[in-house]
Amino acid sequence: MKRKRQDEIDPNDPLEAFPSRRGNENDTRTAADEHALPSPGGAPNDRLAALAETAKNYARAARANNTQRAYDSDWRHFSSWLRRQGLPQLPPDPQTVGLYLAACADGAGHGAEPTSVATLERRLSGICWHYRQLGDPLDSRDRHIATVLAGIRRQHGRPPVQKEAIFADELLAMLGVLDMDLRGLRDRAILAIGFAGGLRRSEITGLDCGPEQTEDGTGWIEILAGGALLTINGKTGWREVEIGRGSRPDTCPVALLETWMRLGRIAHGPLFRRIAKKNAGVAAERLTDKHVARLVQKCVLKAGVRGDLPEGERKRAFAGHSLRAGLASSAQIEEAHVQKHLGHASAEMTRRYQRKRDRFKVNLTKAAGL
Repeated sequence: MKRKRQDEIDPNDPLEAFPSRRGNENDTRTAADEHALPSPGGAPNDRLAALAETAKNYARAARANNTQRAYDSDWRHFSSWLRRQGLPQLPPDPQTVGLYLAACADGAGHGAEPTSVATLERRLSGICWHYRQLGDPLDSRDRHIATVLAGIRRQHGRPPVQKEAIFADELLAMLGVLDMDLRGLRDRAILAIGFAGGLRRSEITGLDCGPEQTEDGTGWIEILAGGALLTINGKTGWREVEIGRGSRPDTCPVALLETWMRLGRIAHGPLFRRIAKKNAGVAAERLTDKHVARLVQKCVLKAGVRGDLPEGERKRAFAGHSLRAGLASSAQIEEAHVQKHLGHASAEMTRRYQRKRDRFKVNLTKAAGL
């Protein structure tokens, strides 16, 4: 296994830039290099080299794709800030990270918008994750980090901005504005399945027609007599989502899905795929999760949902999560069933999704005798 030269190594890839803690600081051996033991004749052991590559692939799969993309973006942002300040990446310095957080919270002094507390917390997680991969952990509890972040939370903290929920009548209006061509049939199935399944946008586009059909799939479907059974690997692990058949074929999520699969000739591999221009046919590539957000926003505008808001505000108010919040807010069943369906670890998280729940149903003021 040929070792890369220093100028060939990507410093932003922690799986490549694994400096050895046992050698000098200029040793650029990767994790795979450390495990590719030489054979007695001096040649690399092919079996162990292949095993090291497998280990690297598992390491890359330790995080969901969206999380990994966010962490990579966080690391690039932090690295760029370090270069502008003339500061080194290694070793990790808690005081430097505290200064970085303060700069982001104040807009970095370059006219940029201040970074939200939620984004700062995620950036810190991404920075800590990358340093762990580099073999030099960063202690986020260090006072130079923890105290600064606590002050930022106190001064700039705001309630989380939630996306508007899409309710059943609004979903029907959105389905009605889509064309009856191949693209429209696909998008109808996406909206209906996303709503009825209470799915995240990545869970929608990550579906396959069956188990173990693609490497990047995060779940699969089974069409049964009573409806569709989805097996999904989400944030809280594997779960099964049952989507029962509706009362009308033109609004039934399962019927819309069956129509898309039949006319799109989808029998194996990714369930939702790109369509060539002018509806020239279905491509093999999987849709990205961004398509779901754009689809929801487009249909919201065309259907006149929340027409009291300006167009720009409506686009910002709705996204892929609006489907998930809509099911949680619309389903008039016991909260425990909604929690299981959405795959939430706690009932409190489920309640955050219920936008129009009954307020003041429990009145402690009257109960106390006032």
